[in-house]
Amino acid sequence: MGWIERYFEFDKYRTDMKTEILAGLTTFMTMAYIIFVNPSILSVAMGKEAIPSLVTATALSAGIATLMMGLYAKKPFALAPGMGLNAYFTYGVCLGMGYPWQVALAAVFIEGLIFIVLSVTKVRTAVINAIPLSQKYALGAGIGLFLTLIGLREAGIVTVSVTNPHASVPGLLNPTDWLPTLNTAFFKLPEFWLAVFGVFLASALMVRRIPGALLISILTVTGISVALGLSPPPKSIFSLPTLDYTFMKLDLRGLLNVGAVGVIFAFFMVDFFDTLGTVAGLSAKAGFMNEKGEIPDSEKILLTDAVGTTLGAIFGTSTVTTYIESAAGIEEGGRTGFVAVVVGLLFLAIGLFVSPIAEIIPSFATAPALIVVGFLMLNVLRNLDFRDYTEALPAFFVLATIPFTYSIADGIGVGFISYCVLKLVAGRAKEVHPLLWILAGVFVVYFLYLGGLI
Repeated sequence: MGWIERYFEFDKYRTDMKTEILAGLTTFMTMAYIIFVNPSILSVAMGKEAIPSLVTATALSAGIATLMMGLYAKKPFALAPGMGLNAYFTYGVCLGMGYPWQVALAAVFIEGLIFIVLSVTKVRTAVINAIPLSQKYALGAGIGLFLTLIGLREAGIVTVSVTNPHASVPGLLNPTDWLPTLNTAFFKLPEFWLAVFGVFLASALMVRRIPGALLISILTVTGISVALGLSPPPKSIFSLPTLDYTFMKLDLRGLLNVGAVGVIFAFFMVDFFDTLGTVAGLSAKAGFMNEKGEIPDSEKILLTDAVGTTLGAIFGTSTVTTYIESAAGIEEGGRTGFVAVVVGLLFLAIGLFVSPIAEIIPSFATAPALIVVGFLMLNVLRNLDFRDYTEALPAFFVLATIPFTYSIADGIGVGFISYCVLKLVAGRAKEVHPLLWILAGVFVVYFLYLGGLI
């Protein structure tokens, strides 16, 4: 096994095989919930019959991308379909904008290709420099609130009531016509209390620093649900993987309209900057970042993320991205790509074969994970300077717009436009990167188009 230690430079990072394997197991346990949560979210748009294929697509894309991260980039970072992006895929693009899921997959595929191009060219640096840090922080936190709102709905804790009897669009597809309220009607239902129990169980496990808190919560609530007869028992524990429902189902022709450009842009923006923020945070935690704030082999890390997204769309899942949960393995002392190799192999060895379990997991069992992940994504706000209104107000507008309009794209647009306007009013227009003015202008045109004004 000496060649493994040499290839991953165990001596350089002062680690050993036992430490790296333990770190890999810890990271996998911390993020394995995605095997069940991602199919649960995407099946709302694709149908319950898609769950077996979605489980396979989730595990396969996560496994391959994470192995690439370990073997190519040699970093202890794990990847999987991203939380927030899968919700935007389902609730924003498919249910909100009315695009078929095949078109949404095509948008993810194109976004991945754009990401690949930017990862191997100097354009990446220009894009990074154009977007202010405050907007990056707000975007991540806004997606967290978006997930929390979805989780509260799925848990039955929050419901919606009609405020406009002439509303033409059902559900939460037109938030101006519907008002979220506490769902007191569900207090008598066991599903409601199981969801609440799931939230408190996950929270308690996190307080105790127990790895796999979200996964344990999901499986525990599901087990109780089966015992109470609220969910059917699984037909089996394991089954062979399948991709028959989702593989190569991209509808590229469906992207040939103005609205689809906004969808692709939103997918790209969230993926690109979420990855940058996550990688920067993990690199700082692992001690990879140098005095200038540079991350060695950052191009390889970003390219791995981009390739994972492209492959994921082909397999049939939403955007693949680097997971902040990788910090759990780093906390255990993991420092090399062998950690990612362990995680990738576990996704392939376990995740590919558990679709029978995924099929019986009810939405009120996965909803607590959405709520708690929303909290985790709010952590970035501690880096925001609230004393500078030209930074804080546009960030706030992003935070408010994303959950209340059910649209990440709208939140990005409102943030960019308000940032440019407030900097101009404050006499600090020089602080705005030229590319951001262009992006803000594009969003002005986009909003005018949506409003039927052009």
